[in-house]
Amino acid sequence: MGEFELIARYFQRPTRPLDAGVALGVGDDCALLQPSPDMQWAVSSDMLVSGRHFFPDVDPRTLGHKALAVNLSDLAACGARPRAFTLALALPEARAEWLQAFADGLFALADAHGCALVGGDTTRGPLNLCITVFGEVPPGQALLRSGARPGDDLYVSGTLGDAALALQGLQGRVALPPAVLAQARQRLELPTPRVALGLALRGIASAAADVSDGLLGDLGHILQRSGVGVTLESEVAINLLAARAHLTGADGHFPSQEAHARALQCVLAGGDDYELVFTAPPDRAAAVQAAAQASGTPVTRLGRIDDAPGLRVMDGQGQALSGTWASFDHFAR
Repeated sequence: MGEFELIARYFQRPTRPLDAGVALGVGDDCALLQPSPDMQWAVSSDMLVSGRHFFPDVDPRTLGHKALAVNLSDLAACGARPRAFTLALALPEARAEWLQAFADGLFALADAHGCALVGGDTTRGPLNLCITVFGEVPPGQALLRSGARPGDDLYVSGTLGDAALALQGLQGRVALPPAVLAQARQRLELPTPRVALGLALRGIASAAADVSDGLLGDLGHILQRSGVGVTLESEVAINLLAARAHLTGADGHFPSQEAHARALQCVLAGGDDYELVFTAPPDRAAAVQAAAQASGTPVTRLGRIDDAPGLRVMDGQGQALSGTWASFDHFAR
């Protein structure tokens, strides 16, 4: 199968009425995009590399989903509506069964968000995927990392830490019951981009970021860009681990300090959650909950933004925890 046959068979689809903003898609040297009136483009790119971001034997359908999901998560963090994307794909070989499953997973998520594939590139090489996504947002309404203010409440969507727990289980670093591993693996391989929540938070949230490299690491970007600090409640955060009920005893406590520390590490620094961490003024608390309900996405208040720079993680007794929660770094050894 040649390159152009591969593109035509698996990735070229006719432009449809739902593909808003797409004047010309796959088939020419460039796509032609037209933003809706009074809108700005929001653009983001993410690369997934075999052996670094996913296991080489991953189900290609779930890989297709995740490749686009991680990009849609960036649009969600900016409050942008998805419109189109490009795909650059390197493959060791062109296997029809793999390509069909990958395309099925990719387009299932794309269609769910009205996001059209408009171009890209294919080549032979180690398995590598790079997607650039285009979204729309009204001028001045994009959610940014730079808007947090002292006194704001700190929130996060959904659950945290289960993707990291699954990774540890798959790598043999922790023993998990098969049912727990299977459930956590869904969070690792099939993340849910919080696009609806991001749209609902426009005009409510003061700052936002998506949680891709770990809660504290991505929250740190908000703190740095906004010039503020935060006090975070660890015992609220640790309850966001969906697998917690399977890892604690009947009394709800972890069987050891090691188990508690592992769970806290997953929640605070695990990565691959693709939830939204955001801030909002206290007087917008009801609006935050309304946005959560309207988007069908649970949100949890984790703490407050302070004027004193730095990150303070507090235990259930209000005492500061000392520890190192290193989030994912592509170039860390």
